[in-house]
Amino acid sequence: MTTDQKPPSNTPDPALISGGMGVRISWWVMSRIVSMMGGLGVVSGTGLEIVYPRLLQDGDPGGNVRRAFTELARRQPALSADIWEIFNSYYIEGGRAPGTPYKSVPPCRLTRVENFKPGPDSFWELPKEMQVLVMAANFAEVWLAKEGHDKPVGINFLRKVERPLPWALYGAMLAGAAYVLVGAGSPDELPSMIEKLSRHEPTEMSFKVYGTRSDSGSFYATVRPEELKISGEALPVPKFLAIVSSFGLAQALAADPATRPYGFVVEGSEAGGHSVAPSKMRFAPDGKPLLVYTEQDKADIGAIAKLGLPFWLAGSYSGRGSLAAARAAGASGIQFGTLAALSGQSGMTPELRSKVVKMLAAGELRVENTMVSPTGFPFKVAQVPGTISEEAVFQARPRRCDIGLLQVNYLTPDGKLGYRCPAEPVDRFVAKGGRVQNTVGRGCLCNALLSAAGCPQVCPGGYVEPPIVTLGENLESAKELLAQLPPGQETYTIGKALNFLRGGPPKTA
Repeated sequence: MTTDQKPPSNTPDPALISGGMGVRISWWVMSRIVSMMGGLGVVSGTGLEIVYPRLLQDGDPGGNVRRAFTELARRQPALSADIWEIFNSYYIEGGRAPGTPYKSVPPCRLTRVENFKPGPDSFWELPKEMQVLVMAANFAEVWLAKEGHDKPVGINFLRKVERPLPWALYGAMLAGAAYVLVGAGSPDELPSMIEKLSRHEPTEMSFKVYGTRSDSGSFYATVRPEELKISGEALPVPKFLAIVSSFGLAQALAADPATRPYGFVVEGSEAGGHSVAPSKMRFAPDGKPLLVYTEQDKADIGAIAKLGLPFWLAGSYSGRGSLAAARAAGASGIQFGTLAALSGQSGMTPELRSKVVKMLAAGELRVENTMVSPTGFPFKVAQVPGTISEEAVFQARPRRCDIGLLQVNYLTPDGKLGYRCPAEPVDRFVAKGGRVQNTVGRGCLCNALLSAAGCPQVCPGGYVEPPIVTLGENLESAKELLAQLPPGQETYTIGKALNFLRGGPPKTA
Protein backbone atom coordinates (compact mmCIF):
# COMPACT_ATOMS: atom_id res chain seq x y z
CA MET A 1 0.00 0.00 0.00
CA THR A 2 1.32 3.44 -0.87
CA THR A 3 1.84 5.91 1.95
CA ASP A 4 0.67 8.74 -0.30
CA GLN A 5 -1.64 10.70 1.99
CA LYS A 6 -5.37 10.66 1.36
CA PRO A 7 -7.83 12.94 3.11
CA PRO A 8 -9.61 11.22 6.02
CA SER A 9 -12.88 12.85 5.00
CA ASN A 10 -14.48 15.16 2.49
CA THR A 11 -14.23 18.07 4.91
CA PRO A 12 -12.57 21.01 3.13
CA ASP A 13 -9.26 22.19 4.48
CA PRO A 14 -9.44 25.22 6.80
CA ALA A 15 -8.07 28.55 5.63
CA LEU A 16 -6.74 29.46 9.08
CA ILE A 17 -4.47 27.24 11.17
CA SER A 18 -3.33 28.23 14.65
CA GLY A 19 0.33 27.59 15.41
CA GLY A 20 1.36 24.61 17.55
CA MET A 21 3.51 26.74 19.81
CA GLY A 22 5.92 26.12 22.65
CA VAL A 23 5.08 23.84 25.52
CA ARG A 24 1.31 24.10 25.87
CA ILE A 25 1.01 27.72 24.72
CA SER A 26 -1.20 26.15 22.05
CA TRP A 27 -3.25 24.22 24.56
CA TRP A 28 -6.58 22.44 24.16
CA VAL A 29 -8.73 25.32 25.39
CA MET A 30 -7.57 27.76 22.72
CA SER A 31 -7.35 25.14 19.98
CA ARG A 32 -10.88 23.95 20.71
CA ILE A 33 -12.22 27.47 20.20
CA VAL A 34 -10.28 27.91 16.95
CA SER A 35 -11.69 24.66 15.56
CA MET A 36 -15.23 25.40 16.67
CA MET A 37 -14.99 28.76 14.90
CA GLY A 38 -14.05 27.14 11.60
CA GLY A 39 -10.26 27.25 11.74
CA LEU A 40 -7.92 24.39 12.52
CA GLY A 41 -6.98 24.45 16.18
CA VAL A 42 -3.57 22.85 16.65
CA VAL A 43 -2.33 21.73 20.05
CA SER A 44 1.36 21.48 20.85
CA GLY A 45 2.51 17.92 21.51
CA THR A 46 5.83 19.04 22.97
CA GLY A 47 6.49 17.96 26.56
CA LEU A 48 2.96 16.80 27.39
CA GLU A 49 4.39 13.82 29.26
CA ILE A 50 5.83 16.40 31.69
CA VAL A 51 2.85 18.78 31.69
CA TYR A 52 0.18 16.21 32.57
CA PRO A 53 1.92 14.81 35.67
CA ARG A 54 2.36 18.39 36.84
CA LEU A 55 -1.33 19.12 36.25
CA LEU A 56 -2.15 16.08 38.37
CA GLN A 57 0.14 17.29 41.14
CA ASP A 58 -1.69 20.62 41.00
CA GLY A 59 -4.93 18.76 41.77
CA ASP A 60 -6.19 18.31 38.19
CA PRO A 61 -8.18 21.60 38.06
CA GLY A 62 -11.59 21.00 36.49
CA GLY A 63 -11.04 17.24 36.48
CA ASN A 64 -9.96 17.42 32.82
CA VAL A 65 -7.11 14.92 33.06
CA ARG A 66 -9.30 12.40 34.89
CA ARG A 67 -12.04 12.78 32.30
CA ALA A 68 -9.67 12.28 29.36
CA PHE A 69 -7.83 9.35 30.96
CA THR A 70 -11.20 7.74 31.72
CA GLU A 71 -12.08 7.93 28.03
CA LEU A 72 -8.79 6.39 26.93
CA ALA A 73 -9.20 3.57 29.48
CA ARG A 74 -12.72 2.95 28.15
CA ARG A 75 -11.49 2.73 24.56
CA GLN A 76 -8.41 0.64 25.37
CA PRO A 77 -9.23 -1.56 28.39
CA ALA A 78 -5.86 -3.33 28.21
CA LEU A 79 -4.19 -0.03 29.13
CA SER A 80 -6.60 0.79 31.94
CA ALA A 81 -4.50 -0.52 34.85
CA ASP A 82 -1.39 1.29 33.58
CA ILE A 83 -3.30 4.52 33.00
CA TRP A 84 -4.71 4.63 36.52
CA GLU A 85 -1.41 3.59 38.07
CA ILE A 86 0.16 6.63 36.38
CA PHE A 87 -2.74 8.86 37.42
CA ASN A 88 -2.56 7.80 41.06
CA SER A 89 1.23 8.07 41.23
CA TYR A 90 1.08 11.80 40.46
CA TYR A 91 -2.37 12.99 41.55
CA ILE A 92 -2.54 15.13 44.70
CA GLU A 93 -6.02 15.89 46.01
CA GLY A 94 -6.30 19.66 46.31
CA GLY A 95 -2.87 20.18 44.73
CA ARG A 96 0.64 20.31 46.13
CA ALA A 97 1.51 22.78 48.86
CA PRO A 98 2.84 26.16 47.64
CA GLY A 99 6.59 26.08 47.15
CA THR A 100 6.71 22.30 46.90
CA PRO A 101 8.75 20.89 44.00
CA TYR A 102 7.00 18.77 41.41
CA LYS A 103 7.72 15.05 41.54
CA SER A 104 10.07 14.27 38.68
CA VAL A 105 8.92 12.30 35.66
CA PRO A 106 11.32 9.59 34.46
CA PRO A 107 13.23 10.80 31.39
CA CYS A 108 12.40 9.35 28.00
CA ARG A 109 15.30 6.91 27.86
CA LEU A 110 15.30 4.07 25.35
CA THR A 111 16.03 0.41 25.99
CA ARG A 112 16.92 -2.08 23.29
CA VAL A 113 14.27 -4.50 22.00
CA GLU A 114 16.03 -7.85 21.72
CA ASN A 115 15.42 -10.28 18.83
CA PHE A 116 13.00 -7.96 17.06
CA LYS A 117 14.38 -8.01 13.51
CA PRO A 118 17.52 -9.65 12.12
CA GLY A 119 20.29 -7.52 10.66
CA PRO A 120 22.66 -4.75 11.73
CA ASP A 121 19.90 -2.29 12.70
CA SER A 122 18.84 -1.99 16.32
CA PHE A 123 15.36 -1.27 17.69
CA TRP A 124 14.60 0.58 20.90
CA GLU A 125 11.60 1.53 22.98
CA LEU A 126 10.65 3.51 26.07
CA PRO A 127 9.86 1.68 29.31
CA LYS A 128 6.20 0.68 29.30
CA GLU A 129 5.25 3.27 31.93
CA MET A 130 6.60 6.04 29.73
CA GLN A 131 5.02 4.62 26.59
CA VAL A 132 1.61 4.74 28.27
CA LEU A 133 2.20 8.16 29.84
CA VAL A 134 3.27 9.72 26.53
CA MET A 135 0.29 8.20 24.70
CA ALA A 136 -2.19 9.14 27.43
CA ALA A 137 -1.00 12.76 27.63
CA ASN A 138 -1.19 13.29 23.88
CA PHE A 139 -4.54 11.49 23.69
CA ALA A 140 -5.86 13.75 26.43
CA GLU A 141 -4.73 17.02 24.83
CA VAL A 142 -6.32 16.14 21.48
CA TRP A 143 -9.46 14.60 23.00
CA LEU A 144 -10.11 17.62 25.21
CA ALA A 145 -9.69 19.92 22.20
CA LYS A 146 -12.24 17.78 20.31
CA GLU A 147 -14.72 17.41 23.16
CA GLY A 148 -18.24 18.61 22.42
CA HIS A 149 -17.93 19.32 18.69
CA ASP A 150 -17.18 17.54 15.41
CA LYS A 151 -14.68 19.97 13.88
CA PRO A 152 -11.12 18.88 13.02
CA VAL A 153 -8.27 19.33 15.50
CA GLY A 154 -4.56 19.04 14.77
CA ILE A 155 -1.37 18.43 16.74
CA ASN A 156 2.15 19.76 16.21
CA PHE A 157 5.38 17.87 16.93
CA LEU A 158 9.07 18.73 16.71
CA ARG A 159 11.06 16.10 14.85
CA LYS A 160 14.05 16.95 17.05
CA VAL A 161 12.17 15.85 20.19
CA GLU A 162 12.47 12.35 18.85
CA ARG A 163 12.45 9.78 21.64
CA PRO A 164 8.79 10.23 22.70
CA LEU A 165 7.50 11.17 19.24
CA PRO A 166 6.28 7.76 17.95
CA TRP A 167 4.18 7.14 21.07
CA ALA A 168 2.97 10.76 21.15
CA LEU A 169 1.80 10.39 17.55
CA TYR A 170 -0.03 7.16 18.37
CA GLY A 171 -1.79 8.75 21.35
CA ALA A 172 -2.93 11.69 19.24
CA MET A 173 -4.23 9.35 16.53
CA LEU A 174 -6.11 7.26 19.10
CA ALA A 175 -7.91 10.49 20.05
CA GLY A 176 -8.80 11.25 16.43
CA ALA A 177 -6.38 14.01 15.46
CA ALA A 178 -7.39 15.13 11.96
CA TYR A 179 -4.07 16.80 11.10
CA VAL A 180 -0.49 16.14 12.20
CA LEU A 181 2.11 18.86 11.66
CA VAL A 182 5.83 18.19 12.09
CA GLY A 183 8.83 20.50 11.71
CA ALA A 184 12.31 21.08 13.18
CA GLY A 185 13.92 18.41 11.02
CA SER A 186 13.01 16.34 8.00
CA PRO A 187 9.72 14.50 8.64
CA ASP A 188 10.19 12.03 5.79
CA GLU A 189 9.29 8.99 7.92
CA LEU A 190 5.99 10.37 9.23
CA PRO A 191 3.66 9.35 6.34
CA SER A 192 4.64 5.69 6.67
CA MET A 193 4.40 5.82 10.47
CA ILE A 194 0.91 7.33 10.30
CA GLU A 195 -0.31 4.68 7.87
CA LYS A 196 1.02 1.80 9.98
CA LEU A 197 -0.25 3.16 13.28
CA SER A 198 -3.68 3.71 11.75
CA ARG A 199 -3.78 -0.08 11.29
CA HIS A 200 -2.25 -0.73 14.75
CA GLU A 201 0.85 -2.20 13.11
CA PRO A 202 4.41 -1.95 14.46
CA THR A 203 6.29 1.05 13.16
CA GLU A 204 9.63 2.66 13.79
CA MET A 205 11.35 6.02 13.46
CA SER A 206 15.10 6.46 13.08
CA PHE A 207 17.07 8.45 15.61
CA LYS A 208 20.60 9.77 15.38
CA VAL A 209 23.32 8.43 17.66
CA TYR A 210 26.62 10.29 17.74
CA GLY A 211 29.79 8.22 17.88
CA THR A 212 28.55 5.28 15.77
CA ARG A 213 30.37 3.80 12.80
CA SER A 214 28.87 3.78 9.32
CA ASP A 215 28.73 -0.04 9.36
CA SER A 216 26.99 -0.34 12.74
CA GLY A 217 23.46 -0.11 11.38
CA SER A 218 20.70 2.38 12.06
CA PHE A 219 18.86 3.00 15.32
CA TYR A 220 15.05 3.01 15.48
CA ALA A 221 12.49 3.88 18.13
CA THR A 222 9.83 1.20 17.76
CA VAL A 223 6.13 1.22 18.64
CA ARG A 224 4.63 -2.26 19.02
CA PRO A 225 0.85 -2.00 19.46
CA GLU A 226 0.49 -5.74 19.91
CA GLU A 227 2.82 -5.69 22.93
CA LEU A 228 0.68 -2.92 24.43
CA LYS A 229 -2.45 -4.96 23.58
CA ILE A 230 -3.99 -1.99 21.80
CA SER A 231 -6.86 -3.09 19.61
CA GLY A 232 -9.86 -1.86 17.72
CA GLU A 233 -10.88 -0.80 14.25
CA ALA A 234 -8.47 1.01 11.97
CA LEU A 235 -8.00 4.65 12.89
CA PRO A 236 -8.76 7.52 10.51
CA VAL A 237 -5.57 8.60 8.75
CA PRO A 238 -4.86 12.22 9.68
CA LYS A 239 -3.66 14.63 7.05
CA PHE A 240 0.06 15.09 7.48
CA LEU A 241 1.48 18.59 6.95
CA ALA A 242 5.25 18.87 6.74
CA ILE A 243 6.59 22.19 8.06
CA VAL A 244 9.26 23.35 5.60
CA SER A 245 11.22 26.51 4.97
CA SER A 246 12.61 25.75 1.51
CA PHE A 247 11.46 24.50 -1.86
CA GLY A 248 14.27 21.93 -1.82
CA LEU A 249 12.90 20.03 1.17
CA ALA A 250 9.31 20.32 -0.07
CA GLN A 251 10.32 18.97 -3.47
CA ALA A 252 12.27 16.07 -1.97
CA LEU A 253 9.35 15.04 0.24
CA ALA A 254 6.81 15.35 -2.56
CA ALA A 255 8.87 13.38 -5.07
CA ASP A 256 8.54 10.01 -3.31
CA PRO A 257 5.14 8.44 -2.49
CA ALA A 258 6.70 7.02 0.69
CA THR A 259 7.56 10.48 2.03
CA ARG A 260 4.89 12.61 0.35
CA PRO A 261 2.79 14.57 2.87
CA TYR A 262 -0.77 15.70 2.36
CA GLY A 263 0.57 19.24 2.22
CA PHE A 264 2.97 21.79 3.65
CA VAL A 265 3.19 24.65 6.10
CA VAL A 266 5.79 26.95 4.54
CA GLU A 267 7.44 28.81 7.39
CA GLY A 268 9.43 31.97 6.84
CA SER A 269 12.38 33.06 8.98
CA GLU A 270 10.13 35.63 10.70
CA ALA A 271 8.13 32.90 12.47
CA GLY A 272 8.54 32.36 16.21
CA GLY A 273 10.38 29.48 17.87
CA HIS A 274 13.05 27.55 16.00
CA SER A 275 14.09 28.40 12.45
CA VAL A 276 16.80 27.24 10.09
CA ALA A 277 20.07 29.14 10.03
CA PRO A 278 20.71 31.65 7.23
CA SER A 279 22.20 30.12 4.10
CA LYS A 280 25.24 32.38 4.52
CA MET A 281 26.41 32.74 8.10
CA ARG A 282 28.01 36.01 9.24
CA PHE A 283 29.85 36.59 12.49
CA ALA A 284 30.43 39.57 14.77
CA PRO A 285 34.00 40.53 15.79
CA ASP A 286 33.53 38.59 19.05
CA GLY A 287 32.68 35.44 17.10
CA LYS A 288 28.97 35.42 17.81
CA PRO A 289 26.78 34.50 14.81
CA LEU A 290 24.84 37.30 13.14
CA LEU A 291 21.50 35.78 12.16
CA VAL A 292 20.80 37.91 9.10
CA TYR A 293 18.37 36.54 6.52
CA THR A 294 18.28 37.66 2.90
CA GLU A 295 16.10 37.07 -0.13
CA GLN A 296 17.93 33.84 -0.91
CA ASP A 297 16.72 32.41 2.42
CA LYS A 298 13.06 32.78 1.41
CA ALA A 299 11.16 29.76 0.11
CA ASP A 300 10.16 29.84 -3.54
CA ILE A 301 6.39 29.96 -3.08
CA GLY A 302 5.68 29.74 -6.80
CA ALA A 303 7.73 26.57 -7.11
CA ILE A 304 6.06 25.03 -4.07
CA ALA A 305 2.65 25.83 -5.54
CA LYS A 306 3.61 23.92 -8.70
CA LEU A 307 4.16 20.75 -6.64
CA GLY A 308 0.36 20.46 -6.60
CA LEU A 309 -0.09 19.83 -2.88
CA PRO A 310 -2.05 22.06 -0.48
CA PHE A 311 0.08 24.51 1.46
CA TRP A 312 -0.28 27.22 4.07
CA LEU A 313 2.01 30.22 4.59
CA ALA A 314 3.40 31.00 8.05
CA GLY A 315 5.59 33.71 9.54
CA SER A 316 4.48 37.33 8.94
CA TYR A 317 1.20 36.22 7.37
CA SER A 318 -1.07 37.48 10.13
CA GLY A 319 -1.90 40.93 8.86
CA ARG A 320 -5.18 42.22 7.51
CA GLY A 321 -5.27 41.02 3.92
CA SER A 322 -2.64 38.30 4.44
CA LEU A 323 -5.15 35.52 3.86
CA ALA A 324 -6.22 36.97 0.50
CA ALA A 325 -2.57 37.47 -0.48
CA ALA A 326 -1.72 33.88 0.43
CA ARG A 327 -4.61 32.54 -1.59
CA ALA A 328 -3.59 34.68 -4.55
CA ALA A 329 -0.19 32.95 -4.36
CA GLY A 330 -1.89 29.55 -4.57
CA ALA A 331 -1.95 28.73 -0.87
CA SER A 332 -4.89 27.12 0.90
CA GLY A 333 -4.53 29.64 3.70
CA ILE A 334 -2.24 30.81 6.48
CA GLN A 335 -0.95 29.68 9.85
CA PHE A 336 -0.80 32.24 12.65
CA GLY A 337 1.14 31.93 15.88
CA THR A 338 2.08 35.18 17.60
CA LEU A 339 -1.45 36.55 17.29
CA ALA A 340 -2.74 33.41 19.03
CA ALA A 341 0.00 33.31 21.70
CA LEU A 342 -0.94 36.81 22.90
CA SER A 343 -4.68 36.18 22.93
CA GLY A 344 -6.55 35.79 26.19
CA GLN A 345 -7.09 32.07 25.62
CA SER A 346 -3.49 30.98 25.03
CA GLY A 347 -1.71 28.80 27.56
CA MET A 348 0.78 31.50 28.56
CA THR A 349 0.43 32.40 32.23
CA PRO A 350 -1.83 35.46 32.66
CA GLU A 351 0.86 37.34 34.60
CA LEU A 352 3.49 36.80 31.92
CA ARG A 353 1.08 37.56 29.07
CA SER A 354 0.00 40.77 30.83
CA LYS A 355 3.61 41.93 31.01
CA VAL A 356 4.23 41.10 27.35
CA VAL A 357 1.09 42.78 25.94
CA LYS A 358 1.68 45.92 28.03
CA MET A 359 5.21 46.15 26.64
CA LEU A 360 3.89 45.61 23.11
CA ALA A 361 1.16 48.24 23.47
CA ALA A 362 3.76 50.71 24.75
CA GLY A 363 6.12 49.99 21.84
CA GLU A 364 8.74 48.50 24.17
CA LEU A 365 8.73 44.85 23.06
CA ARG A 366 11.58 43.48 20.96
CA VAL A 367 12.03 40.00 19.51
CA GLU A 368 15.58 38.85 18.87
CA ASN A 369 16.92 35.86 16.98
CA THR A 370 19.25 34.07 19.38
CA MET A 371 21.30 30.89 19.72
CA VAL A 372 19.94 30.05 23.17
CA SER A 373 18.45 26.74 22.03
CA PRO A 374 20.47 23.60 22.80
CA THR A 375 19.58 22.33 19.32
CA GLY A 376 21.94 24.76 17.60
CA PHE A 377 19.05 26.18 15.62
CA PRO A 378 18.25 29.92 15.85
CA PHE A 379 15.44 30.60 18.30
CA LYS A 380 13.26 33.73 18.54
CA VAL A 381 13.11 35.25 22.03
CA ALA A 382 10.98 38.16 23.23
CA GLN A 383 13.05 40.46 25.43
CA VAL A 384 10.97 40.50 28.63
CA PRO A 385 12.30 41.40 32.11
CA GLY A 386 12.23 38.51 34.55
CA THR A 387 12.65 35.90 31.81
CA ILE A 388 15.88 34.25 30.71
CA SER A 389 16.11 36.82 27.92
CA GLU A 390 17.44 39.11 30.65
CA GLU A 391 21.17 38.52 31.01
CA ALA A 392 21.14 38.71 34.79
CA VAL A 393 18.33 36.13 35.00
CA PHE A 394 20.08 33.87 32.49
CA GLN A 395 23.39 34.01 34.35
CA ALA A 396 21.78 33.48 37.78
CA ARG A 397 20.15 30.20 36.73
CA PRO A 398 22.20 27.13 37.76
CA ARG A 399 22.98 24.98 34.72
CA ARG A 400 21.03 21.73 34.90
CA CYS A 401 19.36 19.30 32.51
CA ASP A 402 16.66 17.51 34.48
CA ILE A 403 14.01 17.09 31.77
CA GLY A 404 16.05 16.29 28.67
CA LEU A 405 13.62 16.77 25.78
CA LEU A 406 16.39 18.25 23.61
CA GLN A 407 19.18 15.91 24.67
CA VAL A 408 20.99 14.17 21.83
CA ASN A 409 21.95 10.50 21.87
CA TYR A 410 25.54 9.31 21.83
CA LEU A 411 27.25 5.95 22.14
CA THR A 412 29.14 5.42 25.38
CA PRO A 413 32.48 3.56 25.44
CA ASP A 414 30.71 0.42 26.67
CA GLY A 415 28.28 0.50 23.72
CA LYS A 416 25.24 1.86 25.55
CA LEU A 417 23.12 4.90 24.73
CA GLY A 418 24.07 8.07 26.55
CA TYR A 419 22.38 11.47 26.54
CA ARG A 420 23.89 14.95 26.59
CA CYS A 421 22.69 18.54 26.26
CA PRO A 422 24.68 21.76 25.72
CA ALA A 423 22.58 23.40 28.46
CA GLU A 424 23.76 20.98 31.17
CA PRO A 425 26.80 21.72 33.36
CA VAL A 426 29.73 22.30 31.02
CA ASP A 427 32.05 19.76 32.64
CA ARG A 428 29.42 17.01 32.35
CA PHE A 429 28.72 17.85 28.71
CA VAL A 430 32.40 17.79 27.81
CA ALA A 431 32.91 14.54 29.75
CA LYS A 432 30.24 12.99 27.53
CA GLY A 433 32.12 13.96 24.38
CA GLY A 434 30.50 17.33 23.74
CA ARG A 435 32.41 20.40 22.57
CA VAL A 436 32.77 23.22 25.05
CA GLN A 437 32.07 25.86 22.38
CA ASN A 438 28.61 24.38 21.90
CA THR A 439 27.67 25.31 25.46
CA VAL A 440 28.25 29.06 25.10
CA GLY A 441 24.99 30.98 25.46
CA ARG A 442 22.85 27.84 25.47
CA GLY A 443 19.93 27.74 27.90
CA CYS A 444 17.40 25.21 29.13
CA LEU A 445 14.34 25.64 26.94
CA CYS A 446 12.57 22.70 28.59
CA ASN A 447 12.31 24.33 32.02
CA ALA A 448 11.81 27.84 30.66
CA LEU A 449 8.94 26.87 28.36
CA LEU A 450 7.23 24.87 31.10
CA SER A 451 7.48 27.94 33.31
CA ALA A 452 5.87 30.12 30.62
CA ALA A 453 2.94 27.68 30.55
CA GLY A 454 2.37 27.94 34.29
CA CYS A 455 4.07 24.84 35.72
CA PRO A 456 7.58 25.94 36.70
CA GLN A 457 9.75 23.63 38.72
CA VAL A 458 10.62 24.68 42.27
CA CYS A 459 14.21 23.69 42.94
CA PRO A 460 16.01 22.94 46.21
CA GLY A 461 16.43 26.14 48.18
CA GLY A 462 13.23 27.61 46.76
CA TYR A 463 14.65 28.71 43.40
CA VAL A 464 11.85 28.83 40.79
CA GLU A 465 12.71 28.19 37.16
CA PRO A 466 12.25 31.43 35.11
CA PRO A 467 10.24 31.49 31.88
CA ILE A 468 11.05 32.32 28.27
CA VAL A 469 8.73 33.86 25.70
CA THR A 470 9.09 33.06 22.02
CA LEU A 471 7.18 35.13 19.46
CA GLY A 472 7.49 35.89 15.77
CA GLU A 473 9.05 39.06 14.45
CA ASN A 474 5.79 40.49 13.09
CA LEU A 475 4.06 42.10 16.06
CA GLU A 476 2.02 44.69 14.17
CA SER A 477 -1.24 42.75 13.96
CA ALA A 478 -1.26 42.03 17.69
CA LYS A 479 -0.43 45.66 18.38
CA GLU A 480 -3.31 46.78 16.14
CA LEU A 481 -5.76 44.54 17.99
CA LEU A 482 -4.51 45.78 21.36
CA ALA A 483 -5.02 49.38 20.24
CA GLN A 484 -8.71 48.65 19.60
CA LEU A 485 -9.43 47.40 23.13
CA PRO A 486 -11.93 49.28 25.29
CA PRO A 487 -10.70 50.70 28.62
CA GLY A 488 -10.07 48.02 31.22
CA GLN A 489 -9.65 45.15 28.76
CA GLU A 490 -6.09 43.85 28.75
CA THR A 491 -5.96 41.69 25.65
CA TYR A 492 -8.11 40.43 22.81
CA THR A 493 -9.83 37.07 22.50
CA ILE A 494 -8.79 34.35 20.07
CA GLY A 495 -12.17 34.86 18.40
CA LYS A 496 -11.32 38.49 17.68
CA ALA A 497 -8.00 37.37 16.22
CA LEU A 498 -9.79 34.98 13.86
CA ASN A 499 -12.24 37.70 12.85
CA PHE A 500 -9.32 40.05 12.20
CA LEU A 501 -7.56 37.54 9.95
CA ARG A 502 -10.76 36.93 8.01
CA GLY A 503 -11.07 40.63 7.37
CA GLY A 504 -13.84 41.34 9.84
CA PRO A 505 -14.84 44.76 11.13
CA PRO A 506 -11.64 46.68 11.93
CA LYS A 507 -12.83 48.50 15.05
CA THR A 508 -14.07 45.70 17.29
CA ALA A 509 -12.41 44.60 20.49
